Amino acid sequence: MKIENTVAIVTGGASGLGEATVRNFVEGGGKVAVFDLNAQRGDKLVAELGEAVVFHEVDVTSEESVVAAVNSVVEHFGRIDICVNCAGIAFGIKTMGKDGPHPLDAFKKVLDINVTGTFNVFRLAAEKMAENEPGKDGERGVIINTASVAAFEGQKGQVAYSASKGAIAGMTLPVARDLAFYGIRICTIAPGLFLTPLFEGLGKEVCDTLAKDVPFPRRLGAPSEYGDMARTIVETPYLNGETIRLDGAIRLA
Repeated sequence: MKIENTVAIVTGGASGLGEATVRNFVEGGGKVAVFDLNAQRGDKLVAELGEAVVFHEVDVTSEESVVAAVNSVVEHFGRIDICVNCAGIAFGIKTMGKDGPHPLDAFKKVLDINVTGTFNVFRLAAEKMAENEPGKDGERGVIINTASVAAFEGQKGQVAYSASKGAIAGMTLPVARDLAFYGIRICTIAPGLFLTPLFEGLGKEVCDTLAKDVPFPRRLGAPSEYGDMARTIVETPYLNGETIRLDGAIRLA
């Protein structure tokens, strides 16, 4: 599947890795529906990129919100070919700390947004993809989820985040098997340390220190590199059921 003339949904598409993916797909001739809660950034992206992009203020954990947005995308663009899930949150809380055990509501919130939200969006997108006319090899759609190297080497204070990203990596193969009948592929990208707005807020000195832990290239990842990987997955039909580390060979201590 080539990006040109495709229709994609990108959750968390108003900033960071999601925004970079939106820009990559539009540059390649695709159309994108941005699902995000940040209406200000979403509207700004639409104003910049033009009619190839639409914005929907979506709560990924809400079935009603996602159903309405997915139906609107099909009504506007005619179909859905690609779904990229970048929406997610993280808290830095230890299992046991000076204030007591990890708050259960915080743990549930991370899993609800990162895991349930991801599943909620791609299951509903897949329903629409299954209605597409099959292309080469019978392909009807591509799903790309976002895990993290923390899924495999979670650090202190990342118990909820690591659990959520491990779940995303773990669901990849069974979903690939479930959706093979419909000609829908799924892969997961597990980014390492990327220069997203979260890292930029830490300051250059902190970012430079973090970059020293990356074997090569010795720097933080650029969001555009995530977008490039997402496009590579879309355009490489034999990539399916795989979690791909995009991390400069880093292994978290």
